[in-house]
Amino acid sequence: MTAAFDLQCHSTKSDGKLPPAQVMERAAADGVELVALTDHDTVDGVPEAREAARRLGMAFSPAAEISAVAGVHEDLHVCGYELDVTNATLTDALADFRADRQRRVEAIADRLEELGFAVDRTILEQRRAQGLPIGRPHIADSVLSNPANQERLKAEGTTDKNTFFPAYIVPGAKAFVARTRPTVQNAIEVIHAAGGVAIWAHPFWDITDADEVLRTIDAFAAAGLDGVEVFYATYTEAQTRLLHEHCSAKGLLITGSTDFHAPDHERFGRFRGF
Repeated sequence: MTAAFDLQCHSTKSDGKLPPAQVMERAAADGVELVALTDHDTVDGVPEAREAARRLGMAFSPAAEISAVAGVHEDLHVCGYELDVTNATLTDALADFRADRQRRVEAIADRLEELGFAVDRTILEQRRAQGLPIGRPHIADSVLSNPANQERLKAEGTTDKNTFFPAYIVPGAKAFVARTRPTVQNAIEVIHAAGGVAIWAHPFWDITDADEVLRTIDAFAAAGLDGVEVFYATYTEAQTRLLHEHCSAKGLLITGSTDFHAPDHERFGRFRGF
């Protein structure tokens, strides 16, 4: 039996623009039959999404996307699927990871201000008050939407997230601040403790060299990684085939996604786009 699947998407519980139930409705409208909500460092949206998926006739995997560090790589993502979202080890760890994420985003905001940008922290304060995760997309929005920055942004050609991120808030950029925890191995252990499987999300998003990607897959597999996101919206055919061949040979699980964030997202605006 085969099913149309898309195993990574985000809601307002992290950096998406739609509530969990509406994300599921978009997935169903795009013909998805197997779906997972993978909000960053939280499972708060899982109950709502699971109920909506059930109502819409889709199979659903309770999941989360955990940001992690590994040596020189400062922002790798590990998705956990089939999670017991009531597991105390999982929920306590995610709360700790969100606290580190908040510290890191506030430090990025400080650096952007030092670089001369006006940073409206209202959105950060609002999300914090609601107990919602805060990520780099939110700080990018606070800069990009601020009228005080428009002349400079236009002159620099950094007028949207696609150009602002690489210029300022990716590893090695002017305002980037690394996370301090968890390591990839920590993330894998937390996922396994909650009965889940651990998948390295979009490896070519974080590492461009193909040989390094394959070496890293092997290192993570030795630490307990269960699989890799082999199909992804931004991969080339050559990257997809390389990952598929390597993971098949290693007996690793294979997943895929379009990484839906919002209907109007410049890159991740629909399902089944991989």
